[in-house]
Amino acid sequence: MGAQAPLIVMFRGATKVTLDDKGRMVLPTRQRQRALERGEGQLIITVDRDPCLLIYPLPDWEEIERKLMALPSLHERSRRLQRLMVGHATEIDLDGQGRILVPPELREFAGLTRHAMLIGQGNRLELWDEAYWIDRRSFWLKSEETAADLSSELGVLSL
Repeated sequence: MGAQAPLIVMFRGATKVTLDDKGRMVLPTRQRQRALERGEGQLIITVDRDPCLLIYPLPDWEEIERKLMALPSLHERSRRLQRLMVGHATEIDLDGQGRILVPPELREFAGLTRHAMLIGQGNRLELWDEAYWIDRRSFWLKSEETAADLSSELGVLSL
């Protein structure tokens, strides 16, 4: 029998989380397990173009970072993306209680308060302020423009 491809565990689902006064957040069990399996508890947290934070297991981030840094440095949009994502990338580790510490600068960028939402997005997690997430989600669900923008891409997708 041939070797099987390794099972890839993906981040998925939306979970309410709480940040303490120091900016620590307990990573929910299923996401914690993925982070431990994929990156031995070593994570990278960085900014997104939306006002949220992106959290990657270290090996997944390293692949993305290589791709970002391979973009043409003389192209202004490439440099802007490199400055934002690589420039803000911060190494964080899961502690013994399964918590991560979200740096103050990144909490400020995302407007994070005590109550937040952790959104699984395949190879990464997004961390949003809960009130802002609810507002954006409602907007996206009501927006006809979003559906029209995606119509050609979604035409080939069967759900």
